[in-house]
Amino acid sequence: MTILVLGGAGYIGSHTVYALIEKGVDVVVIDNLETGHIEAVHEKARFYKGDIRDRAFVDSVLDKEKIDAVIHFAANSLVGESMVNPLKYYDNNVNGTKVLLQSMVAHGLDKIVFSSTAATYGEPEKVPILETDRTEPTNTYGETKLAMEKMFKWTDRAHGLKYVSVRYFNECGAHVSGKIGEAHSPETHLIPLILQVPLGQREYISIYGDDYDTSDGTCIRDYIHVTDLAQAHILAVDYLMKGNESNIFNLGNGVGFTVKEVIDTARIVTGHEIPARIAERRAGDPARLIASSDKARQVLLWKPEHADLEEIISTAWNWHKNHPNGYNG
Repeated sequence: MTILVLGGAGYIGSHTVYALIEKGVDVVVIDNLETGHIEAVHEKARFYKGDIRDRAFVDSVLDKEKIDAVIHFAANSLVGESMVNPLKYYDNNVNGTKVLLQSMVAHGLDKIVFSSTAATYGEPEKVPILETDRTEPTNTYGETKLAMEKMFKWTDRAHGLKYVSVRYFNECGAHVSGKIGEAHSPETHLIPLILQVPLGQREYISIYGDDYDTSDGTCIRDYIHVTDLAQAHILAVDYLMKGNESNIFNLGNGVGFTVKEVIDTARIVTGHEIPARIAERRAGDPARLIASSDKARQVLLWKPEHADLEEIISTAWNWHKNHPNGYNG
């Protein structure tokens, strides 16, 4: 079986490539390296540098390689940037997916697993969030991901393309080997931002609001280890290869941790005091964001193996302390 991983040089994509190769799967990677890192691509994967908006390029890869299924991570994903440069997100995320699907349909390639986001839901009506809940994104990034999901739906209706869309919140942690990990520029994720303090790259960590209706007043978020996330995408491929219908699955630990709990755990893991300062609430930050992954557990038989917060942060710390500047050393 040969799987094409789009965005396979990125954070979640590279971990998924590693997990596929560990299972003995043949892997082809496409990445334009805009935000990905060539150093993150597994040496056993066949790598093609290019952009999925380039139809001739995508056609050339699908002509050369016999692909059984696609896992699609290739997208811009910064919420803040998406609000000031929305057309960039429509061009790369939505237009890129349109070109990809045109090539897939032309090549008779009819299975795709899509790495979506829980940002498709917007402000949750209730917690934990179910796959059937209302989807009203509050930012351009979430809106483009939802538009991509709709594109798969109608392409399925017209051409029989089967898809699984995976929606999740805060991916975190790093590969247990320490070979690959999280390296974003700019960094926006909480755990690596916290770890910048013991690395000497940041004086303190800011807590945006401590007056929410939660156990300690700080926001609760659902964290998922990147390796567990990779496994879910692979299980989704297996699900499609068995001839199942298109579907959508939420992923998460189902519990959630407060910002203060995450900082306290990082203090234990690193042995550093990690000073924290309270700042103003950020607009649009809900008190709780937790996804129910019951459906994924029941249908895909997904079992997260790295849900312990201390373990998650330990793998992240192992990566960051040895690679304080990401793939640049």
